[in-house]
Amino acid sequence: MRPETVGPQASSPFSSDENAYHRWREWKCSHPRPDADLLRVDIADPSALSASELDVIRQRIIAYNMVIYRLTAPVRTDSALVTELGAQLGLVSLDDNLRADEDRVTRLEDRPQSGNQYIPYTSKALSWHTDGYYNPEQRRIGAVILHCVTPAASGGENRWMDHERLYMRLRDEDPALIRALMHPQAMTIPANLEGDVELRPAQSGPVFSVDAHTGRLHMRYSARIRNIEWRDDADTRRARSLITEWLQDDSLMMHHRMRANEGIIGNNVLHDRSAFEDSTQHRRLLYRARYHESIV
Repeated sequence: MRPETVGPQASSPFSSDENAYHRWREWKCSHPRPDADLLRVDIADPSALSASELDVIRQRIIAYNMVIYRLTAPVRTDSALVTELGAQLGLVSLDDNLRADEDRVTRLEDRPQSGNQYIPYTSKALSWHTDGYYNPEQRRIGAVILHCVTPAASGGENRWMDHERLYMRLRDEDPALIRALMHPQAMTIPANLEGDVELRPAQSGPVFSVDAHTGRLHMRYSARIRNIEWRDDADTRRARSLITEWLQDDSLMMHHRMRANEGIIGNNVLHDRSAFEDSTQHRRLLYRARYHESIV
């Protein structure tokens, strides 16, 4: 059973209460390092999860903040399957973004773009990040579903890391690092400009924060070197350097290249993506749904 994490009270493991933190830490460390086999669950119908499927999904997310699902039959290729799946997990508030379709589900594929060019819609590699790190607090991304319709001919592998485990590693190193990353000016994303038009204002905020309603830990992060402004103090610099170092350690993360009819559901964990190559027969297409809720 996961230790109590609801609300901002002193019993939260993400507060200054060391007893609560160490109880949670012991529970978190009792779970083995995840791999694709451990996190995988088969789903017969994404629009009607069985009680056992729903239970396995929730238990994996409680422990690891993510689960890999595989559709068994029938095979579907419409984006509605993503929102139908999310709704059964309490995910209903879809975030909008510049490249989303009318249903607010985004097609991730290598495609022509007008105006600013965004790397997720190319075949280039994506560095470590959490989704929506440039969003304001009121549009914080709590959960994400990625569904693979078609994999690339080669490449396109993801790496994933539970942000709670990164928090734990930083706090064990020095609690001052956590305090620095919880500062409201810890990381600033400059305004998004297209010519003289401001598409989005500059956005400052913490790297780590705690949801006041659910008690869950949230992380906003980008490993990008350009167009990211970090608070200029010793603890923030040290925390940033350690995160960069640890995200090179494969023993801390899970690798998975999604196949057709597979997907991942997660509470906005850290991830990256390798570059990929398409062919005539295999053009990579993923559906992405971002939600303001998290899965509790």
